[in-house]
Amino acid sequence: MTVGDNRQHGGNAGYDDQVDVYYTWDSTVPNHANVRPGDRIALWDKDRLLGISVVEEITQETKEKLLFKCPACAMAGIKARKNKSPLYKCYKCGAEFDVPTSQSVIVTEYRSRHDAAWTSLDNLLRGPDLRSLCESPRSQLSMRAMRWDDFRAAIAAKGADRAVERVDHRHPDLFFPQGHRLEIVRVRRGQRQFREHLLARQGESCAFTGGAPARALEAGHLYSYAQLGVHHEHGGLLLRRDIHRLFDDGWLAVDPTTLRVDVADPLARYPQYSKLEGRRLRAELGDSQVTWLSRHWSEHRTG
Repeated sequence: MTVGDNRQHGGNAGYDDQVDVYYTWDSTVPNHANVRPGDRIALWDKDRLLGISVVEEITQETKEKLLFKCPACAMAGIKARKNKSPLYKCYKCGAEFDVPTSQSVIVTEYRSRHDAAWTSLDNLLRGPDLRSLCESPRSQLSMRAMRWDDFRAAIAAKGADRAVERVDHRHPDLFFPQGHRLEIVRVRRGQRQFREHLLARQGESCAFTGGAPARALEAGHLYSYAQLGVHHEHGGLLLRRDIHRLFDDGWLAVDPTTLRVDVADPLARYPQYSKLEGRRLRAELGDSQVTWLSRHWSEHRTG
């Protein structure tokens, strides 16, 4: 999925996106009906990868939209030029003009949410690499199909395979041992109450780094929520978003015998993280939390 100014062209006025939360398109966009809850997605700005996630839900709304078209051929394939006159050129018929014609149409607007599993991978892959991983590398569409297995391999080669694993774990093909199918809505159900419980217990403080405004803190599970599907009352800690992602990937862990932070080698060159090495957690832990941290340690340090 393409986000940012590179996504719009002369035929439309752009779309409302927030790259780490939601994505908006309408029924005039090719492939508009092909995106489904549970789809794994990569977002880019046509120059670089921004991040990956899973579509949790898609809402629809009927709206009126203004389209701009070529006055010669009535097609919407027009583009504004920065340094040439006339301002617009139609890349369908070649006509040049300063004022396009406009038409009001009724469209279905779609908005997908993907913030629960969002993982920033800013600039991990460049535009040419991403294009080569699409099913149609020459496609110019804003939404296009990707060869996910090849994408996963490219991400793993950059050392971020854990990020893709986290997204794959949220895919609805995963089943729980109890026989429940993982539906995307279960990713977020009860998340707000879980976070409020942690805020009341822990205060406005990241368990690894200390004081932080509430809006910068996330409710981090000390276990794989995707596998268990429930929020354990004593199974989480408040974490800054970056700390949360690094903990999920195992780049930050806590030695259960000393309750001190262990920083993985890839983070050693970043002072803001390397200084956490050997530091005790800033939160008081219950026995259940220590147990979950012990399992996380076994998975990422001794497993």
